[in-house]
Amino acid sequence: MVAGAEATADGAQQTAPDESISLAELAREAEAIVLAQVRDTDYIYRRRFPAAGSAFLKVLIAYKLDKAVDMIEIHEQGLHPHECYFPNPSVFEEGRRYLLFLKKDQDSPHRYRGLAQGCALEVLVDRNNHYVVRLPASGIHLSDPLNDLGRTFEFTDRHALEDDETLPPQQRNALLAAGWIERKGDHYVYTRGVQLSTVRELMGNFGVAARGVQKNVDQASDPANPAVTH
Repeated sequence: MVAGAEATADGAQQTAPDESISLAELAREAEAIVLAQVRDTDYIYRRRFPAAGSAFLKVLIAYKLDKAVDMIEIHEQGLHPHECYFPNPSVFEEGRRYLLFLKKDQDSPHRYRGLAQGCALEVLVDRNNHYVVRLPASGIHLSDPLNDLGRTFEFTDRHALEDDETLPPQQRNALLAAGWIERKGDHYVYTRGVQLSTVRELMGNFGVAARGVQKNVDQASDPANPAVTH
């Protein structure tokens, strides 16, 4: 599941080193690259975990897409190391935002699947209303030095918060020790990231977005973007 990838103390995802890939390679391989926000999911669950089905996400920024669309469907089947499932938002919260690297589903061309190396990097919104890729990055084992490019941000995004129920003790302690999160009242808040515009530069040149879609925007403009008041 996209939001559940574990991180080690230094922020590296627990993946074999030879599986790493650069953002530029991902961008060339992907048939679609978008910043999108989860609106709904339709999954079959096995023992409380998704096992098959689709997620529906609103496109906020299209970087690489063959036609302008408002929503995309991402389908997944089965369980595997880089599965592309998303947490379903409740009726009381907005969905998480992700930078997505996708390919067309060969069985149904109107929908997409994740790449074999992974599909998503979580994106948060900071106090200046900019999109920021959260560190430590999880879901894709990147060869780019994102940790070195990261800096401290004050996030105004509810999904920057974790608690003792959402973070297992071992993972929480590793993130605290490495400085990726800090305690804030009864919660833990992520503290570092890389601005989306910087990540976009690392992706290099990979083609042209569909007419009428934004290509180089990193500022949050989606209306459903309430600030964190915790």
